[in-house]
Amino acid sequence: MPSRASREEIPVDAFLASYPPPLVEIAERVRAIVRQALPDAIERVRPGWGLIGYDLPVGRRTVYVAFIWLETRDFHVHIGFEHGVLLDDPRDVLEGAGVTRQVRWLTFRPGDRPDEAAIAELLGEAERQALLPGAVRRAALRERSEAAGA
Repeated sequence: MPSRASREEIPVDAFLASYPPPLVEIAERVRAIVRQALPDAIERVRPGWGLIGYDLPVGRRTVYVAFIWLETRDFHVHIGFEHGVLLDDPRDVLEGAGVTRQVRWLTFRPGDRPDEAAIAELLGEAERQALLPGAVRRAALRERSEAAGA
């Protein structure tokens, strides 16, 4: 059984304090976009994954939709979308095709200016997917996976 300490929430600010300031600056810009685009999203640190995750309340449950992941090894920040393969991406900006079956992301390095409109559009798409019944989303994921394997 996990210890009580391992179940306690880690404040996002405390989590970010362990990263270099240039990465924190990017993460804070992206967090602001997420808060504006998804005001009902629940933000929490996922220590096991080493990222900030976002869940949307859907009825009496929540659906994991997005994350912010700071990578010190390659010195960049991702905003990722749990069901990114299902998102409409008219700007063709999502990364991860051929790498994962489901997740897609955007990557920012120090000096980059995250495109707020593009991120907000993708977050809106992520919310739309989250509101679909789970069976519909799973069927769409299976269909995409099978099409990619064909």
